[in-house]
Amino acid sequence: MSKQQIEIFTAGCPVCEPVVSLVKETASENCEIIIHNLSEQNENTDGIAKMKEYGVKRLPAVAVGRKLIDCCKNIEITKADLVNAGIGNY
Repeated sequence: MSKQQIEIFTAGCPVCEPVVSLVKETASENCEIIIHNLSEQNENTDGIAKMKEYGVKRLPAVAVGRKLIDCCKNIEITKADLVNAGIGNY
């Protein structure tokens, strides 16, 4: 039986670390956890490529079986959001 692949996209910051810990605590021995620390992307751009492939819009984010989980989808800051918040109006 193959392991369930879990990918965590993180910036390696204090906001992301609790999610990394939570995934590790929740996972079983049948899970393979891959952490893509995007703040450490130098020669290895695999994490950035997967981030684009999966449609990651914010960090931290979690993908299971090469698919972004629902709670990590469609949360993107847009220019309209910024304008609606009053940015640029002063």
